Amino acid sequence: MPVVAAAILHGDGRVLMHRRPFGKHHGGLWEFPGGKVEPGETPVMALIREINEELGIILDSSAIAPVAFAESHPEGAVPAIVILLYTATLWRGEPHAYEGEGWGWFTLEEAKALEKPPLDIILLDSLRNLKKDA
Repeated sequence: MPVVAAAILHGDGRVLMHRRPFGKHHGGLWEFPGGKVEPGETPVMALIREINEELGIILDSSAIAPVAFAESHPEGAVPAIVILLYTATLWRGEPHAYEGEGWGWFTLEEAKALEKPPLDIILLDSLRNLKKDA
């Protein structure tokens, strides 16, 4: 199942993290915002739609770039999940928590300390490694 997520990067180097709704799988954990790619959508189209639904901001497609991916390795009948992480550096509007329990700006070190689902840990490590090399 393809899923997209955004590492929304503030000009000062902080990243926006979103807190999952308490009643859902991984409830209360922090993640990169995003969601499922619907039939007929490209990953970037899905990313723009999901971020608008969750946070009320509109990402500028010219400032979205693929950066990493992570995949689950489930056992049994559970389908695998592949999360495609994109950076986003331009948007319109101010973020609001329309879905989930909140959001915040965090340095990459602060984000590392947050409780996150397993795939978001992998994605954050990939982002941190890219930033070190830049």
